[in-house]
Amino acid sequence: MRKSSALPQNLPPRLIGIDAAAAYVDISPTKFASLVKEGRAPSPKRIDGRKVFDVRDLDRFADRLPYEGPSPVDDSWSDVDAP
Repeated sequence: MRKSSALPQNLPPRLIGIDAAAAYVDISPTKFASLVKEGRAPSPKRIDGRKVFDVRDLDRFADRLPYEGPSPVDDSWSDVDAP
């Protein structure tokens, strides 16, 4: 639920609390806090005494997670003919 109605509905907040950060990557807040403590998930930023997570950091974290099997994305350019 949004704390501020000043943002348009189509503009999500960039900085979010730990519960929202955990929900963003679809894990429990307890597991997320554990990953942060271990240095495996991004550390929070601070606004005065409040800890917030940058969704861009969370996106990079999710992008770096390993796939269970082969990656579904082929990052090679081997099939592209050179000009």
